[in-house]
Amino acid sequence: MDPNNQTVAASHGRAFPMKAGQFARIVNTHGNQVVDTWAVAADDPGETSSMDHTRSVNSNIFFTQGMSIISSRRRPMLKMVADSADVRHDTLLCPCSIELYQQLGCTEPHRSCTDNFHESLVEAGLAVSFTPASLNLFMNVPVKPDGTVDRVPPATAAGDYVVLRAEIDLTLVLSACPQDMTPINGDARTPKDVAVAITDSYPEEDAR
Repeated sequence: MDPNNQTVAASHGRAFPMKAGQFARIVNTHGNQVVDTWAVAADDPGETSSMDHTRSVNSNIFFTQGMSIISSRRRPMLKMVADSADVRHDTLLCPCSIELYQQLGCTEPHRSCTDNFHESLVEAGLAVSFTPASLNLFMNVPVKPDGTVDRVPPATAAGDYVVLRAEIDLTLVLSACPQDMTPINGDARTPKDVAVAITDSYPEEDAR
């Protein structure tokens, strides 16, 4: 399998082992796909990415280029070193779950980011007993002065990407969000594939 040319299928998830110093380039191939994102420490699966600590350390409710994803033990796990769209990624909304879809009126089984997280870890030979809050890459969640949040289509174009650098050895888990009942994945409400490349270097980073 070519680590420079991998796919997270629409509505599904995948886990990617990463060594400290490696880069993950995540491409929003169609421009309208949210990617729920987690990290699990290689030396202890009990240490996971934490949006609480991420917001605290970055002093921001959004996630942007230059910020780091922080672990439940207050360690930097992943740093966003590039963002072609220069957007604000969401840290507030929960990963979708079967219960969420039931509340939206879905009566049939529906894939979810929660299930994608755990299924991906099982395929990687790992397990986490709970579902951490996700970093929601490309998700467009405006926040009003009164604290009200909205859910609108991503402000990204086909081919936009982010690059994350691993700060420790970890497993990166990505879910191409299955949400097809709200416009969070675009007005068409149709989940899409995303492309992923895991590399040992990133040209723009090397040039600094």
